Amino acid sequence: MKLVTYRASVEAEARLGALVDGLVVDLARFGAAAGVVLPSTMLEFIDLGPQAVTQTSAMLDQADGSFPLGSAVPLANVKLLAPIPRPRKNIFGIGLNYTEHVAESAKSLDTSAELPRQPVIFSKPPTSVIGPDDAIVHDAEITQQLDWEVELAAIIGTRAKRVSREEALNYVFGYTVCIDMSARDCRRAGQWIYSKGQDTYCPMGPVVVTADEIPDPQTLDLWLTVNGTEKQRSNTAFMLFKVDELVADISKGITLEPGDIIATGTPAGVGAGRDPQEWVWPGDVIVATVAGIGTLRHPVVAA
Repeated sequence: MKLVTYRASVEAEARLGALVDGLVVDLARFGAAAGVVLPSTMLEFIDLGPQAVTQTSAMLDQADGSFPLGSAVPLANVKLLAPIPRPRKNIFGIGLNYTEHVAESAKSLDTSAELPRQPVIFSKPPTSVIGPDDAIVHDAEITQQLDWEVELAAIIGTRAKRVSREEALNYVFGYTVCIDMSARDCRRAGQWIYSKGQDTYCPMGPVVVTADEIPDPQTLDLWLTVNGTEKQRSNTAFMLFKVDELVADISKGITLEPGDIIATGTPAGVGAGRDPQEWVWPGDVIVATVAGIGTLRHPVVAA
């Protein structure tokens, strides 16, 4: 399934929907018409466990495009939000997870040219999350080096503590697109959270594709453009630490819980690694895509 969080109007509450042939099917209303209780938020749905995905998908297939009155609306008529508009915890970010990005970072940033032996982990607070088409805020008093990073994000579906790599993907609920915005001149004593965790620095969406539709997350093309010019293009096959390794590694010491998000790192092509270096400014437009999931488009605006 492709799941979304949406608003039907500016005043309306955020609700959980499934994207089916250009329609957003409100799952709570769809379920109610069938006598089945389904939640109205993404986090509540994730909390139900893997069986909810199987059962809901079967119900949607059985409907065969015929949905009860008031339960479906054209995608063009709604506002999509971040799939999890307010995560319960900080997002786990993974740094230096593509070989060529390690090399370009070593040339322009204070990072090692050696490939990491373990995942490099940082975090982005829930307040950094924005949804599709929302503005990325450029505060010139804080940064003159605002940079882009397209990433695949994995969303945890089942509590994971010390799980093996072999079992790790069984704990993933689904996948979405993330842009890890980074103020390169805001790193402090080697710490990245202020550089990467500022408000609006974690665009996410437009959908969550459930894990049953992406059995191998290491086969996905991903790319990013700025003002229509391609800056990044790669494939998740080139991650140093694959999704299963990341889940297994983090869960050794930090319990992963339903709804937790892992942004799995970015390939080469970031602005800091270019010669001369490039940054985004108010008026620019960033577009990021992960094949099979979707595309994010975000204008950059002045604070």
